[in-house]
Amino acid sequence: MNHATESHPERTGTFILVWCALLALTGITVAVADLHFGYASVLIALIIASFKAALVLDFFMHLKYEERLFKIMLLVAFVTLAVVIGLTFLDTAVR
Repeated sequence: MNHATESHPERTGTFILVWCALLALTGITVAVADLHFGYASVLIALIIASFKAALVLDFFMHLKYEERLFKIMLLVAFVTLAVVIGLTFLDTAVR
């Protein structure tokens, strides 16, 4: 499979919808930042940021057209990062 000559048939409307979703998620992030949920505030912000990153990866970086092995390896890297960040927050929460 030659990725250099492959065409990904994305419509302009799809990119506009993704852009609108990213704007909406950014607005939600700003709105949630004003609310005080304690330690859950960071968790909520990270969840929203994860959704935004997934949209960018899937549509703008064309991850949805990659092979399954590449997607699995990327998922493993993200899960590892999430565990490290989670353990760091757990460590600072119990001090």
